[in-house]
Amino acid sequence: MASNPKTPPVCSYEGSDYQAQFWDNANRRYEDAVETVAIERLFNQGGDLLLELGAGAGRLTPRYKGWQRIVLLDYSRSQLLQARERLGDSDKYVYVAADIYRLPFVAGLFDGATMIRTLHHMADAVQTLKSVRRVMTENSRFLLEYANKRNLKAILRWLLRRQAWNPFTPEQVEFVALNFNFHPKTIIETLSQTGFEMERYLGVSFFRANWFKQNIAHDRLVTWDATWQDRKPFNLYTPSVFTLNRAFGSSPAPEQGSFFMCPICSHPLPESNANQTCPGCSHEWQYSQGVYEFRINPES
Repeated sequence: MASNPKTPPVCSYEGSDYQAQFWDNANRRYEDAVETVAIERLFNQGGDLLLELGAGAGRLTPRYKGWQRIVLLDYSRSQLLQARERLGDSDKYVYVAADIYRLPFVAGLFDGATMIRTLHHMADAVQTLKSVRRVMTENSRFLLEYANKRNLKAILRWLLRRQAWNPFTPEQVEFVALNFNFHPKTIIETLSQTGFEMERYLGVSFFRANWFKQNIAHDRLVTWDATWQDRKPFNLYTPSVFTLNRAFGSSPAPEQGSFFMCPICSHPLPESNANQTCPGCSHEWQYSQGVYEFRINPES
C-alpha cells in the first residue's frame, strides 16, 4: 500500500509475482478466456493512442487490436518491467509507472482507455474516473470492468446470513483491504457524474466457481459464458461486469510537442526517452530500463 498527502491510498503490486501466481500457475484459464471474449465484443474499433490503466504485466495488452500505440500504466514498476519483458521494446508500447489519481498526461491526449481488474482497488471511484476523463478526447471510448457487489454468490451468502453486507445497497463494500465491490446502479451514476455515458455492458465469469472449472470442459464453459454475457437481466448478477462508455463533453486539444504532465505542478512535458526536469517545479522525473517514473513517492 502506498499514498501521498493529496490522494487516497494506492494498492501496489510492487515486487509481487502476481502474474505467475494468480494467472500463469493457477486455474484461471477460464477467466482469461471469457475476459478476452468480452474485450473482442466491446472494444474492437482500434485507434491512435490507447491508455491501459492497471496494465500490470501486460496480460491483456495483446488483446487490444488495431491500436497504433498503447501506454501501459501501473503503479508497480516491477510489473511494468515484466510487461516490457513480455512485449518487448518498440514504438508501439510506452511503459509508465504512475498513480491513477494523478495521471501524468496532458488533457485530451488519448482516444481510448481501458481499466480491467483495477477499479476494485480504487478507494475513490469518482476521483479515479475524473482523472481518466481528463486525459481523454471527446467521444473517445472507455472500457471499464468492475467487481459486481450484486453477484449471485453474494446474494445467496447474504440470504443465508453468512455475509454481513447487503449486496442490494448502493454503497461500495471493502471486503478485503483495498478490494472493493460496486453496485451496478452506482457505477452508472458515477460514470455519468465524471463525464462518461455507458453504451453497453456484458456480464462476465458466470461459471467462476471451482466446481464448474473442475467438472466441465474448458471450451464448453467459455461457450456458455459467451452465450450469456449479453443476456439481460442475468448479466448484471455476475461477479465481473464489462462496460463500454463514451466520453462526453468538450476536451482540450494537447499542445504540440506535449505528452506528459508533471503530477506535482501540472506543467506539460514532452515524451523523451531520458530523465527530464520539470520547468514548473524543478522535480526530476526518471526514465530507466524503458520505464517512465512518475510516482510522486516511488517505492524503493
